Amino acid sequence: MGKCYYCGTDFEAPVYRSSVCSSCGKDLKICLNCRFYSPGSHYDCRETISEPVRDKERANFCDYFQPGSKEGGNSSKSGGNTGTDAFNKLFGD
Repeated sequence: MGKCYYCGTDFEAPVYRSSVCSSCGKDLKICLNCRFYSPGSHYDCRETISEPVRDKERANFCDYFQPGSKEGGNSSKSGGNTGTDAFNKLFGD
């Protein structure tokens, strides 16, 4: 089970290139919804892909795609900068 990067709605596997979120209508088979997506890694992916996926927000044909549970950028549910909050909680404010 994965979560839509844009709205946080849960979705079930299998996910196909043409799959869209039932809530917001965005593509589901995108790098931002993949558990291997890792900004800063080689081609922003923890798998050994041979070619970069240029547009991380559009459906693609990646064979390594597995749904991830990251909730992303446009969601208003997070309520703040969780990275900064986690850092401050760990090292004190």
